[in-house]
Amino acid sequence: MKRRAFIRELASAGCVLHRHGKRHDIYRNPANGRQAPVPRHRESADTLCAIIRRPLGVSAANGA
Repeated sequence: MKRRAFIRELASAGCVLHRHGKRHDIYRNPANGRQAPVPRHRESADTLCAIIRRPLGVSAANGA
């Protein structure tokens, strides 16, 4: 999945950028207070996206 599409998906689910790390950006879900790192690769495997979605409480987008 392309990084921009994944970030758009997280934002539409209510997640916000918490801070920048060296190699990852940390996104937080204010609804449940959980956070997860998102790597800065141009593209990420769908399995990695699923692992990032789980702690944030975000369900997969339609068609993914």
